[in-house]
Amino acid sequence: MTGTYGWLCSACRSWRETHHHVDACRTCGQQVALDDQGSCRLCRKTRSLLAHDLGKRTSVVGLADANRHGQQLFFAGMWHREGHGTRPYIKKTVPPDLSLLQPVRYQQLVLWQLPRDLESGLRLGFPPPPDPAREAAWRQFIREFSHQHGWGINVTERTQRAIRMLLGMQDTPGAAIRASDVLPMSRIRHPVRPVLDVLAAAGMLADDRIPAVVRWFTVQTSTLPDEMRRELTVWFDIARKGSTIPPRFRPRSERTVRTQLSFALPTLRSWAHEHTSLREIGRNDVLAALPPSGAPRSCTLQGLRSIFRVLKARQLTFVNPTARISVPNPHPQAPGPIDLSALRAALDSEDPTRVALAALLAFHAVRIRQLCALRLADLRDGRLHVEDRVIPLAVPVRLRLTAYLTCRQRAWPNTANPHLFIHYRNANTTSAVTPYWIGKRLGMSAQSIRQDRILDEAHASNGDVRLICDLFGLSVAGAYRYTATVDRPGIADYETAP
Repeated sequence: MTGTYGWLCSACRSWRETHHHVDACRTCGQQVALDDQGSCRLCRKTRSLLAHDLGKRTSVVGLADANRHGQQLFFAGMWHREGHGTRPYIKKTVPPDLSLLQPVRYQQLVLWQLPRDLESGLRLGFPPPPDPAREAAWRQFIREFSHQHGWGINVTERTQRAIRMLLGMQDTPGAAIRASDVLPMSRIRHPVRPVLDVLAAAGMLADDRIPAVVRWFTVQTSTLPDEMRRELTVWFDIARKGSTIPPRFRPRSERTVRTQLSFALPTLRSWAHEHTSLREIGRNDVLAALPPSGAPRSCTLQGLRSIFRVLKARQLTFVNPTARISVPNPHPQAPGPIDLSALRAALDSEDPTRVALAALLAFHAVRIRQLCALRLADLRDGRLHVEDRVIPLAVPVRLRLTAYLTCRQRAWPNTANPHLFIHYRNANTTSAVTPYWIGKRLGMSAQSIRQDRILDEAHASNGDVRLICDLFGLSVAGAYRYTATVDRPGIADYETAP
């Protein structure tokens, strides 16, 4: 404010230029410029401030009620309770500095880590990012990332809005954003996966999520005694991460760790009624706990052996009670029959995705993990290139894949996902589908379709092991499971000869 304009701010000067009628305000009685309703600017601003504090719209708050207990004076441009005023101007001709998207080396500690009330933030407004230059860099990075991955306008704008909210709520401006702060954004209908992908691509994601297998382990062992649970935790950590301390262990996949613990859990829970530690378990206890025979006996011993081998190496048990216990491998069982009516319904479905999945399984018995990892480039010249194998596609499979590819192009023309099978959730990413999605889309077990196809070929070829291995990429031991169900004519005649 300067004397040139009578010591008036630009807002008051604009008010007087717009409203020429000067009279007594019907609310406060001052002789000032009034609007059409007979109110002055100070009374209207006082009502707006009260409505902002109550989280209501201005139209539902009366002028008389808002000014009954006095009026709040304010400096020009600072009547908002947040006190941030006008946002700093950023010159649009200067490109944003993407080098700002680097986490700072310090961290502002907080006394209490309180949960964020995101619903109140939507109602009252989120605090703006403290650094406008960093916000501009984020907007530019998101625009480039969305263009590369074929995002729509809606996903791009909602991701930018979510990033802006997260920047304003940070305790340490410029620090990496934690994944645990991103996940609650789904409560206010903001995308989570695109935000995590953007943060990870920029190197600004602090992934503090607990892996699913760790949560599963905690739930499964919660009823065991404390000492037994601590011993299992040692095995669990070494099995997942490995150990470089002699005796060394190679890390196992999460699926293997979960399977081995699942085999051993029934026995561990039965021991927990009488024992508090695995040090108390002897050879006789293991023999008494093993099932009588077959696959259950072999699987249970496999899980217990994995646990006790690690505990003995770490000197947490005196002996390995599973040592020198021999269990013969169970005879491989033939796959069970499938519901052919359900398979025919999948092959003749109106869903192109379901039809393509069923055709690849029913005609060529492609492995489930290979179906998930298939890329568009693997399908060329009427052949499917899977790892080190080339599969000539049958004519019905080609027709169904062509219909699926047409539907895929129509639904997601700009997607950057290179995988053959996608859906609405991973079309904006580059991740593959999951086996669970394949089974849910088919409406039946995908593995049962594959096994039935191999079994049918084994009977059609009179148990030719070499042919089964070449067609489906099986090992000799894997193919024997199917060829063992074939009654070869020569062997049958020999057994029935006098």
